Amino acid sequence: MKVMVIGASGTIGRGIVENLEKDHEIIRVGKTQGDLQVDLTDEASVKQLFTQSGKVDAVIAATGSVHFGPLAEMSSEQFNVGLQDKLMGQIRLVLIGKNYLHAGGSFTLTTGILTQHPIRTGVNATAVNAAIEGFVLAAANELDFRINAVSPTVLTEALDKYGSFFPGFESAPASRVALAYRRSLEGIDTGKVYRVW
Repeated sequence: MKVMVIGASGTIGRGIVENLEKDHEIIRVGKTQGDLQVDLTDEASVKQLFTQSGKVDAVIAATGSVHFGPLAEMSSEQFNVGLQDKLMGQIRLVLIGKNYLHAGGSFTLTTGILTQHPIRTGVNATAVNAAIEGFVLAAANELDFRINAVSPTVLTEALDKYGSFFPGFESAPASRVALAYRRSLEGIDTGKVYRVW
């Protein structure tokens, strides 16, 4: 299959590419590097991405920024970071990309453990992740292709940087998280959230 991986240079993205590249043709997409570039906050950029790629069999989004900070000090502008990047960025991929998907194709989006298990300073992430999961559950009933999401815990590779924000959480290596993306890509499910915790 011809598979577009957005966020291919990130920790999860690299794990996905390593897992899939032996069996599939991978189009690596990043904000500043990869085979193609995209700014998910810019609709014109997303349209250009698919114009350049042409039809694909699957789109995997392993990307998206959110704002971390105390809710008491958060502005609506800061909260909007997660809404425009991780939430609407992934939704834009579906709304525009659906016209570039071969029959039988699929989308796989990314949420995270904070949907069910909030942490201090993570309100934006929890809200955004929950919205993505809601979108996937509802969209699966209306689309002519499969759509799922992967919800990973904190990555083992990121513990040095983020471990202190996730006290007592069990981590998972990117290679294990990547299996859920393969399951979504090659399986039969739709409207599912694969939780890797």
